[in-house]
Amino acid sequence: MAVLTQGLIPASVLLAEPPPAWLARWGEFAESFSLSDPELSAQARLVLLDCLGAIAAGMQEPETRALSARLARRGGACPAIGAGLRLQPSDAAFVNGVAGTMLELDEGNSFARGHPGIHVLPALLAARPLADVAGREFLSAFVLGYEIGARIGAASRLRPTIHPHGTWGTVGAALAVAKLDAAAAAALASTISLAAPLSTGASLRAMLEGATVRNAYAGIAARNGLAAHDLVACGFTAESDGVRSVYGAVLAERFAPEAMLEQLGSRWDIQRNYFKRHAACRFTHGALDVVAALLAAHGPLDPAGIARIEVRSYAMAAQLDAPAPTTMLGAKFSLPFAIATTIVHGAATVPAFRAAALADPAIRALALKVGVAEDAALSAMLPDRRPARVAIHLADGTVLRGETFTNRGDASDPYAPEEIEAKFLELAIPVWGERHARALSHAVATLEQADSLSGFEALIAEPPLRDR
Repeated sequence: MAVLTQGLIPASVLLAEPPPAWLARWGEFAESFSLSDPELSAQARLVLLDCLGAIAAGMQEPETRALSARLARRGGACPAIGAGLRLQPSDAAFVNGVAGTMLELDEGNSFARGHPGIHVLPALLAARPLADVAGREFLSAFVLGYEIGARIGAASRLRPTIHPHGTWGTVGAALAVAKLDAAAAAALASTISLAAPLSTGASLRAMLEGATVRNAYAGIAARNGLAAHDLVACGFTAESDGVRSVYGAVLAERFAPEAMLEQLGSRWDIQRNYFKRHAACRFTHGALDVVAALLAAHGPLDPAGIARIEVRSYAMAAQLDAPAPTTMLGAKFSLPFAIATTIVHGAATVPAFRAAALADPAIRALALKVGVAEDAALSAMLPDRRPARVAIHLADGTVLRGETFTNRGDASDPYAPEEIEAKFLELAIPVWGERHARALSHAVATLEQADSLSGFEALIAEPPLRDR
């Protein structure tokens, strides 16, 4: 029987389609994978450490403190990192994912156009009692979850109205959990397909408005990742190609399945990631790197002596042009504010986006002097480059100019491992104190040697200094 309405495909046609070859291959690959490459392992540990620092620091925000305390009323055994509370597994995955995105300091991946690590780790920490998990087993699952999520992100083009948090990271979380549970190849493939429709349709506008519901997206993905594997393990079935259904038509405009197998097992997206030092949206970082370099070369600038600032960058950066944010999150997604507060504070630190900075008349006045526009030639350089050009026009007629084609922390301009550890300590010491923060850093550095993660779990479950 023919269907006349455009866009509707008869079930007989859909059901005749063969299952995707890449999905079965991924199931087999995931089942057999065990981490053995020292360089890959070292990178995975750095990403893990970075995520833990972002979660612990983000857990100190008023909203996450209240959320973790509220969820703790249900009881449970899984740590809310930096809260000193134990929660039910799904609640712990949720709140740790929320906390990890609060400060805009979680690592990410330019090729995936999102943040794989902070979606995967919270689910993995809640998947099984950590005392029963070996370190190498845990890291292997983490790398696999990161890889599948990042590859789906790179293979698809999300709709312009969709925020990447909570989308393909759901699949990454689900696969990591299934791997840690020693699922067989067929179950691993089913988990990938079943998890895709559990992705959230996260609104990009929340980010632009500074609505902090946006910080919940990664936590929901982690929680849904747990649910996806539970469903498969209990006999629920997935559609034959859930990834293509969701990322080829629903949340995204296209999906390229060939990207899922390209250099599989020899190229790892976790080794093409970026780390963040500016506490703001990654799309602001090119311009902020230029501003930081200009300040280092010229010295501090008096905001009153600046006539105007011109920024040219790629499309997603140029979209962040609202000059007068009203929330901390909104400030982190405002390129004019981020530049202004960096000039006033000397760096884009966590305090540079808090309430005091939002109310600072000098910062607010300077933000209004920042003009942002897209340069099509710069947009064409994506995703390999993240370019920006900045011109600071001073009142005396002097013009300070700079440009960059990469962001500090990218794979092409990476931070040294010591710089990532220093960032972790900056975030973790205010939470737990130096001795405990260094002990946790050491535990991550030696994770593969652990036959049980009970000691690691005790460290991340430690109450913050304020509660001792």
